Amino acid sequence: MRTTIDKREVGAREVGASSERAASGSAPSGRGAVWAIIITGMALFMASLDNLVVSTALPVIRVHLHTGLSGLEWTVNAYTLTFAVLLLSAAAIGERLGRRRVFVAGIALFTLASAAAALAPSIGVLVAARAVQGAGGAMIMPLSLTLLSQAVRPERRAAALGAWGAIGGLAVAIGPLVGGAVTTGWSWQYIFWLNVPIGIILVPLARWKLTESRDRATSSFDGRGVLLVSAGLFGIVYGLVQGNSHGWTSTGVLSSFAVGIVGLAAFVWWELRVDEPMLPLRLFKNRAFAAVNVTAMLFSFGMFGCIFFLSQFLQTVQGYSPLSAGLRVLPWTGVMMLLAPLVGVLINRVGAKPLVVTGLMLQAAGLLWLALLINAGTPYADMVAPFVIAGVGMTLFFVPLASLVLGSVPTALEGVASGTNSAFRELGGVLGIAVLGAVFSSSGGYTSGQAFVHGFTPAIEVGAAVVFLGMLTALVIPGVRRARAARATQEGESDGSPIELYLDRWPKVLPEAVGA
Repeated sequence: MRTTIDKREVGAREVGASSERAASGSAPSGRGAVWAIIITGMALFMASLDNLVVSTALPVIRVHLHTGLSGLEWTVNAYTLTFAVLLLSAAAIGERLGRRRVFVAGIALFTLASAAAALAPSIGVLVAARAVQGAGGAMIMPLSLTLLSQAVRPERRAAALGAWGAIGGLAVAIGPLVGGAVTTGWSWQYIFWLNVPIGIILVPLARWKLTESRDRATSSFDGRGVLLVSAGLFGIVYGLVQGNSHGWTSTGVLSSFAVGIVGLAAFVWWELRVDEPMLPLRLFKNRAFAAVNVTAMLFSFGMFGCIFFLSQFLQTVQGYSPLSAGLRVLPWTGVMMLLAPLVGVLINRVGAKPLVVTGLMLQAAGLLWLALLINAGTPYADMVAPFVIAGVGMTLFFVPLASLVLGSVPTALEGVASGTNSAFRELGGVLGIAVLGAVFSSSGGYTSGQAFVHGFTPAIEVGAAVVFLGMLTALVIPGVRRARAARATQEGESDGSPIELYLDRWPKVLPEAVGA
């Protein structure tokens, strides 16, 4: 799914990290910064790529492991669910136990889980391995940004974060293509085996080249909150995934929903009472913050739910190889790499909110066009235009999103706000796959190409409707427009032509495009 990034140290924690370095007598060096970019960039690429690389391998996994729709849903959701739940706590754990230590542990855990996924003899083992991968990814993502920020001198930090963000954006853009190429050239297991040598190299390299730091005084781990939200979300998602096959009124499904509702209610009750909550619910009293997070969740719900079925349609119904399917998805997923800098320039000129609203409208239009267009024999050429529209909409949404999130809270809460929004986006993807999977299985299946289309079409229609609902939610977000003069003064940006601004903006915009 989407790459998620926590700005905890770039904002509120950066002062603490700088103080620690000053106290220890160490300062960032040029060579250390280069190593930090290499190590954190490789770790970020590995974890980000795994968010989408599996999408084009799903049809092959379904046949090879003799599974059905629920198995495929859990193959994706097991990773995303653990990632979303643990993301908010990983930075706090790192601050208490040591950021480098937890980062290295995350890489090791991710690597071992990747090997287990590659060796999985059944869908149950694969799902379990994916869940552990998600836990490792949640430890890697926020701490990679923290460690990079503390290793780079302030005057070079923007360029370093730009390179880091570009790596994450590249992984998201080419994830389906890499998954297709590896699955076609070797086998689906190699999409996981590729992580193993990278992890084996990174673990000793990170211990050797990265500097340890911690901040015991300012962070705590909300273990009870993690357990409650995990139980609640698992119960809801399990009920949605199993509803069609077991019956929506069956004891198991109703019990699952009951556990989920009770777990989430208990989570809210606990978070309102604990001194240092995992999720500070008081922030949701702010209309801007609440609206932007609901909007992000609805967008991810519709978009990632549809992408889950799209690569399966191209392979299962239209007979393309995994590589060909990955290439054909590029007009959707790859357009952000081309347009992100231009959208970054537009943020300063028209504001973030109009771009987000327009992006949601285009995304909903592209999905609805696909729903009206697709049948078993639809030529790929007819799909290119809605793919491009959806890709433009995705870019217009993701790039300005960070401005809306950070503009909705005080500076001291930027890290918490960014992490919360990242978690909401991931949860939106989880719920989207589960709900659209239920819609798909209620109307269609894998018995024939036409049966697949019968389920795929209403699923896309529901996804388009949810994204449109996200657009309506975005309309209530107060506009956040950062004056161009202020940014030019802060970043040294030239007041040149649009082309000059585009080129100048390129190294700065990709962290925003992937959520930094």
